Amino acid sequence: MISNPVNSTVPIASEVFKKAGTYDEKKLFGVTTLDVVRARTFYAGKAKVPVADVNVPVVGGHAGITILPLFSQATPASNVSLSADEITALTKRTQDGGTEVVEAKAGKGSATLSMAYAGALFADACLKGLNGVPDVVECTFVQSSVTELPFFASKVRLGKNGVEEVLGLGSLSDFEKQGLESLKPELKSSIEKGIKFAKEN
Repeated sequence: MISNPVNSTVPIASEVFKKAGTYDEKKLFGVTTLDVVRARTFYAGKAKVPVADVNVPVVGGHAGITILPLFSQATPASNVSLSADEITALTKRTQDGGTEVVEAKAGKGSATLSMAYAGALFADACLKGLNGVPDVVECTFVQSSVTELPFFASKVRLGKNGVEEVLGLGSLSDFEKQGLESLKPELKSSIEKGIKFAKEN
């Protein structure tokens, strides 16, 4: 199911499943692959590397400043030196990618094809994990202890049981550390709104 706001709908879904006695934290994913696709594409253009080879982890959530691409961990390394201003601009463009599409379509549509592509990529990764393909790692919004927040998007190892392992954030640049602290209040609020909504309905 593709439905925003992921930052609130995943906590809502968790509460619904809890009420039904069927919640399995290893099998509930907020798909944030669209942010990864955008980060990869924008980075490849600036770094002058083939987009098909690029990997950029995107952590946090799936809205505005809660989207934090970790360009310091991007592979392959850039063929040109990216300035701090360029990294800031790439981060902002990744965060505002949806708005960019809506504006390009003059309000007559949204990034539906990109969403479909991202959904297909993530579904394919899940199927690979379920089929026992080793080391299938994707970024996704899940129940997490990576930060103090109950839900968080980070790299996750997928397997036959769904989430086999929630991976840590790795080494962050100072800019990314600042971004992480900036996104937490916004993400916390969205999570709490989702839980509150589910408990009241």
